[in-house]
Amino acid sequence: MTMSTVPYALIVDDDPIILMDACAIIEDAGFRSLDAVSGDEAKAILAEQADKIILLFSDVEMPGDTNGFALAHHVAEHYPWIEIVIASGRIQPVDGDMPAKASFIQKPFNDRMIHAHLREMLPDGKQPEPLKQAV
Repeated sequence: MTMSTVPYALIVDDDPIILMDACAIIEDAGFRSLDAVSGDEAKAILAEQADKIILLFSDVEMPGDTNGFALAHHVAEHYPWIEIVIASGRIQPVDGDMPAKASFIQKPFNDRMIHAHLREMLPDGKQPEPLKQAV
């Protein structure tokens, strides 16, 4: 896979250690990563680069006006081709918190959990080769 065909993921978390870890895990799955520390920053990135992003991986609780649930709804409404994964260690989503196409993963997470979740929820055509080959 050439760099021009490697899909992008936008990873959003206000904790720098978790953000760095999530970026590394998603890059190991075969994505190029863009990162943001808030939902508001993520919306600005999406406004400029959404055409190359196929995955949003976001925390729920973040500073600013846009939490992870609001960001997920924004993405589902404005960028329907982007797959959505929301993660939290403290909040469990209830009906209406997330758009129908979004999925949830519990923190703390590790590479095996995220890779398995992505293999299960991403359509085959959106799975990078490293993700398909990971066990």
